[in-house]
Amino acid sequence: MRFAHLIPAPAAAPELVVVDDSRYLSLRAIGQPYQTLQQLIEGGDDALAQVQSAVAAADDDAWARLEGATYAPAVIGAPIVLAVGLNYDEHASELSLDNDSGPVLFSLFPNSLGAHLGQVPLSSDVSTEVDYEGELGVIIGKAAKNVSPEDALEHVFGYTAINDVTARDIQFQEPQWSRCKSFDGFTPIGPVVVTADQIPDPQALHLTTDVDGLRVQDSTTGFMIRTVAQLISSISQESTLLPGTVISTGSPGGAGRSRKPPLYLRPGTEVTVTIEGIGSLTSHCVEA
Repeated sequence: MRFAHLIPAPAAAPELVVVDDSRYLSLRAIGQPYQTLQQLIEGGDDALAQVQSAVAAADDDAWARLEGATYAPAVIGAPIVLAVGLNYDEHASELSLDNDSGPVLFSLFPNSLGAHLGQVPLSSDVSTEVDYEGELGVIIGKAAKNVSPEDALEHVFGYTAINDVTARDIQFQEPQWSRCKSFDGFTPIGPVVVTADQIPDPQALHLTTDVDGLRVQDSTTGFMIRTVAQLISSISQESTLLPGTVISTGSPGGAGRSRKPPLYLRPGTEVTVTIEGIGSLTSHCVEA
């Protein structure tokens, strides 16, 4: 099942919907009480099963066309958004950074979350080296603490696409990575969250990033240094990952900083991250 948050009309609040190709079904319209994906996840397996049954029973005329609706971030109100750095050898090498230790982990501020077809504001007064990073996002479904890699995927609700936009000049000036990746709109996420049953192997997904039509990243999640299961296991040691937690699992090689000349984002630039089985996440860069 593919969930999204849609704004059906101007000035309307985002609604949790199920997306099927070019149409959507509002959970509110079929009597389901979940306004956000976070609420649904917190309801557990019974809530998901209830929604699945209601969707299966819905009449065709309950579905609406996507035209005219606007996407909101695919995740709203997550307990925390965690990001993993240097989880692909090629990316670590192109940034000349060491990835021999444990996972490089940092948090992203909630204000950074953006939507499919949304805007990424760029301020040249703050950074002139803003970069893209296409990444697989993982959404935790069941609380995870001290889980083994063998059991870790049982705690996953679903998967999404993320563009971990990064102000590289600030990243290399400061000893932490949260601020340079947490400016408003710097974490586009979506367009949908695909439930885990639709992604049998998260390490077998083709991932690409295009900047103004130029293919700049072309890889697979099979090149991760630490798999999704290993990341969940490692992060959960003595730290409970709450339902709804988002983990951005790292970027493959091809960053704009590594190109000659460097390819940084500018107002007017369009970036699309595409992940097999999930879809394409497009962002429009604008002047802040």
